[in-house]
Amino acid sequence: MHDDVELLRTAADHALRFAATIDARDATPTPEAVDALVRFDEPLPDEPTDATVTIDLLATVGGPAAMGSAGPRYFGFVNGATLPVALGAAFLADAWDQNAALPVMSPVAARLYEVSRRWLLDLFGLSPAADVAYVSGATVANASCLAAARDALLAEHGWDAPTQGLYGAPEVRVVVGAQAHSTLRKSLGVIGLGSERVITVPADDQGRLVAADLPDLDPADGPIVVCAQAGEVNTGAFDPFDDIADWAEARSAWLHVDGAFGLWALADPSRAHLVEGLRRADSLATDAHKWLNVTYDSGIAVVQREGALRRTFASVAGYLPPEHGFEAMHHTPQSSQRARQIEVWAVLRTLGRRGVGELVSRACDAATVIADRLRAEPDFRVLNEVVLNQVLIRFRDPASIARLVDAIQRDGRIWCGPTTWQGETAMRISVSSWKTTPDDATRAADVIVALARELD
Repeated sequence: MHDDVELLRTAADHALRFAATIDARDATPTPEAVDALVRFDEPLPDEPTDATVTIDLLATVGGPAAMGSAGPRYFGFVNGATLPVALGAAFLADAWDQNAALPVMSPVAARLYEVSRRWLLDLFGLSPAADVAYVSGATVANASCLAAARDALLAEHGWDAPTQGLYGAPEVRVVVGAQAHSTLRKSLGVIGLGSERVITVPADDQGRLVAADLPDLDPADGPIVVCAQAGEVNTGAFDPFDDIADWAEARSAWLHVDGAFGLWALADPSRAHLVEGLRRADSLATDAHKWLNVTYDSGIAVVQREGALRRTFASVAGYLPPEHGFEAMHHTPQSSQRARQIEVWAVLRTLGRRGVGELVSRACDAATVIADRLRAEPDFRVLNEVVLNQVLIRFRDPASIARLVDAIQRDGRIWCGPTTWQGETAMRISVSSWKTTPDDATRAADVIVALARELD
């Protein structure tokens, strides 16, 4: 046991050193650090290896090659960092190694689920009776919500999809905006509704679904699901939820909102104008590992129609105990699952309502700092209305922006990536880290400008 504890201390020391130095590191690992990963390429050992040597190798070779996404100057993929309280809670949760599938498997996970569920619904202003499920990320959260929508709507038409499948079922028509995220379409494919077998509604120049162009579908012809978006992944724009909800209610349609990062705007009173009507959705998907800044992976599915998740995901086995409290395995695609609610609870308890709102607001303010700095440069064009944490940039021409993105990534001080917007290459800057200050934002913009000038 003594050796086991010493091993854990060694690992913890490595982890703490990494956390203590990440802010001073570049956002991109050096080429030498990446090249050194070849040291992991060895044959499977025939005999046991000293565990301390293994941990040391992982830390000394793996750590330098880790991306700086836990730091203040990583602006790619809408990746959050990790709040210290989330990391500390993760240490404990990993040590406890709880299976959150059933209350009988983990009383602490069950209680923290109930508390975190109540807090999340209160924070978002959603129905206190809504079901909340923790999953791996927004892709699975979208798939879980849409599967529940599919089955609930088909049940209204006399079809039990969980037992009968989809072959011969009434057609479920799915309506999406032209700028719906790729993971939403992926989710539709996973649940058998087809990633491309959708009715696509035009979007405006910010990626918002144009509600006036929603089709005049007849509910008598079968179930309808309409998917809206809170936070377009390039521009941060929000769909017109009230208009879409009115359309959905008139057709008994299910309204689902993909809010992987944008859903957290519900916590920021200064952004109330963006989320009008959002709470009318039947289901919503988001990530805690984005703006709530817990560790990966942590997605959240919220369904405001009671019982819908259980209809889709309940499983029966002779060895399972009788129902007692919320049983996660009967509300998500997976049975065994880690207790993601522990970190969510820890962050919500630590930040409180005001702290979560400030977390969102600070990131949005930093995005505005970057956008304003780049607008002042003649060769840059900010393509979006910076309403949230996303900044979409063009520089001169498509070839030049591609060269600039490459220069930024090779330089390594900050990290942001390319995207395609309206058929042309652009650069996307996403501010999601709790660590990013206005000074970090200013320095990031200065790096971008300096590297752009070096391209001349």
